Amino acid sequence: MRWVESPCPSPLDGGMNARPDILCIGSILWDIIGRSHLSMRVGSDVPGRITRLPGGVAMNIAMTLARFGLRPAVLTSIGRDAEGDELVAACARLGVETAYAYRSDDLPTDRYMAIEGANGLIAAIADAHSLEAAGDKILRPLGDGALGSAAAPWAGPIALDGNLTAQLLAEIAASPLFAAADLRIAPASPGKAERLVPMLGHRGAVLYVNLEEAALIAKAEFADAAAAAAGLLARGAARVLVTDGGHLCAEGTAGAGVITGTPPKVLVTRVTGAGDTFMAAHIVAERRGLDRAGALQAAIKAAATYVSGEVPA
Repeated sequence: MRWVESPCPSPLDGGMNARPDILCIGSILWDIIGRSHLSMRVGSDVPGRITRLPGGVAMNIAMTLARFGLRPAVLTSIGRDAEGDELVAACARLGVETAYAYRSDDLPTDRYMAIEGANGLIAAIADAHSLEAAGDKILRPLGDGALGSAAAPWAGPIALDGNLTAQLLAEIAASPLFAAADLRIAPASPGKAERLVPMLGHRGAVLYVNLEEAALIAKAEFADAAAAAAGLLARGAARVLVTDGGHLCAEGTAGAGVITGTPPKVLVTRVTGAGDTFMAAHIVAERRGLDRAGALQAAIKAAATYVSGEVPA
């Protein structure tokens, strides 16, 4: 396979206007979502709407951060195909910097397809093979001086998603390039949650998981989010936030215990991206100086607003 390197962007070449506030590492792709207002089951054939929007865990987080006024940059793999060019243009319109993204002539732009009904997510398929194939090439700006180096690592916040391979996530957990970062981590899905086990020992890591993902990481069953947060802290996590749909949410910090909050009841119109919105809103709330309880409530409110459809997708 022949890799084509993207040139390192420079403030003089129009690639960016300012140093990013936060880096979002992981999946940037096209979300193809079919939604119906009717409840569905396996084999259902119902009317609805099909949309194509920029998506992926890292992208969903970056878009929310941009809406809150931050300057996010993404480290990812985007193809040099027509879909990739369209995605880069869409990112620019949304305030998401792609100048540091790895692009290859040989790898297509990734895609995600989901079906949602009134009763929630019915099924989804994530085609993120290009991100996995690119591997640690997406991290080069953190080591070549563009954003940092081993001697002077990036010291700001990083949002990291679990679409990276288990091997790459394990390398990140031990890498000096991430030693100074405020590392915020989310699984891409329950099926990839166990990839985050190496992150339990990272002192700068904050894990954002749902109840199912927490159980998979801890290899234990939990009655609710509070129990899950306590369980992950007991297994070495420095800090963790656990969501459970419309039920109790929890935040746990090593040495400071667990606090909880309950989402308001809203009409659910969409679910894809809700967890990413929760994570982004929590990061922004803490950046604005809110305490643990205030930041948790701000994240809960933002996620509830998102699933109700009040914020544009």
